[in-house]
Amino acid sequence: MRILFYPGSFDPVTFGHLDVILRARRLADQLIIGVGKHHEKRARFSVEERIDMLQEVLAEAAAAGGWIKIISFDNLAVEAARQHGATALLRGLRDTADFTYEVQMAAMNADIGGEAREPIETIFLAARPQYRHIAAKFVRQIAAMGGDVSAFVPAAVAARLAK
Repeated sequence: MRILFYPGSFDPVTFGHLDVILRARRLADQLIIGVGKHHEKRARFSVEERIDMLQEVLAEAAAAGGWIKIISFDNLAVEAARQHGATALLRGLRDTADFTYEVQMAAMNADIGGEAREPIETIFLAARPQYRHIAAKFVRQIAAMGGDVSAFVPAAVAARLAK
């Protein structure tokens, strides 16, 4: 069974995240979405709220064969991936800044555990043009200032941001 681990904060989940998730269906038998508890970031939504939003917007996709599992983690993404039997991490790339950061992270992740462990590979999916500009941090900023975020997130997420 091919298992991919897609880590992120998903604060909030955007159309860009959803595009990566749905495109991953062709790459793996199971996708585990890992909602991270980042110790240095202050999240807009709790981990539980982020998991609820993901479950809500992915209900139809998740029901199609049970190939999506959503979990939380508070350790290294590569270690969480190993704990859940994943052979690769899935990452989305919007631009060259993402690429530079993610390639460095992929190399670090492959080395974590040393030679005694099989390296965890990283698979990159380039963002589709219509989603390249979407960043959760900008969505949060727009929402905090009363702006319309409906072009960037599903309606259920926009409603939560408006509260």
